[in-house]
Amino acid sequence: MKRGSDVKVGFIGLGVMGLPMAANVVGAGHAVRAFARRDDVRVAARGRGIQIVDTVADAVNGADVVITVLTDGPAVLEVALGTDGVLAAIDSAAVYVDMSTISPNEWAEVAAAFTDRGVDAIDAPVSGGEQGAIEGALSIMAGGDAAALERVASVLASMGTVTHVGGAGAGQVVKAANQLVVAGTIQLVAEALVVLERGGVDLGKALDVLGRGLAGSTVIQRKRDALLSRDYRPGFRLELHAKDLGIVADAARSGKLSLPLTAAVTQLVNASVAGGKGALDHSALYELALEANGLVGDPAAGEVAMSGRRS
Repeated sequence: MKRGSDVKVGFIGLGVMGLPMAANVVGAGHAVRAFARRDDVRVAARGRGIQIVDTVADAVNGADVVITVLTDGPAVLEVALGTDGVLAAIDSAAVYVDMSTISPNEWAEVAAAFTDRGVDAIDAPVSGGEQGAIEGALSIMAGGDAAALERVASVLASMGTVTHVGGAGAGQVVKAANQLVVAGTIQLVAEALVVLERGGVDLGKALDVLGRGLAGSTVIQRKRDALLSRDYRPGFRLELHAKDLGIVADAARSGKLSLPLTAAVTQLVNASVAGGKGALDHSALYELALEANGLVGDPAAGEVAMSGRRS
């Protein structure tokens, strides 16, 4: 694999996560061609030094590395395996890297198709949210052939820290576990805030104390200000977290696993989505905890925070 600006990267998926990720690839000296449908995204991408093209094939043709960051499994299957998708246009010497979060079974279908064509494919989902994507500080969990991963290491390193966790699909298994821990932690922090509020404690100072102790976590660090202000503009939407917990539920069923806390957290996330909060950040689990305990507070204070923004 070539180094520096000689590496040509095709990028599909310039959403909340994908745009800053692609911009960091450019910042590391790599040439990026990307496909995006929305005019506002295309303008923003050009402003970050990303070359915008008109089709998926235009992004893929001639690329040394092709990266997708998409919303779910069906989107990955369509873009990767569709008639005008990645597989139809990719060079046999290139490496395909999917950084979306999809089920291991969906990735197995994609990986098998690329293997049949003699093209290396890596599943490399990420954790760290929008801020981690902006900072180039994502945790990247990669599954697949170690030699293929080494070929794309310099590109992935521009977006965060890469860990090879196993063979094809292993990245998706680790990501499912990650999403379970994140949802459970957010829910417990939300419930802790309810206890603190009912007790008349200064919430900001309490979170600072918790964050410095054994209860400290990246969730408290990254979500502190949003929780205190009840600002649920999405870095990661609840509806996407519900999708990810569905992947965990499928794994539990197929593996005949007993995961009682997982089931409880999944139901709370699903209840939030059913209650109209799906487009909000996953920290809006706090709002559900407040509502359940009659602690919603001043409705006017939450008008902007609850409106969210679509990604």
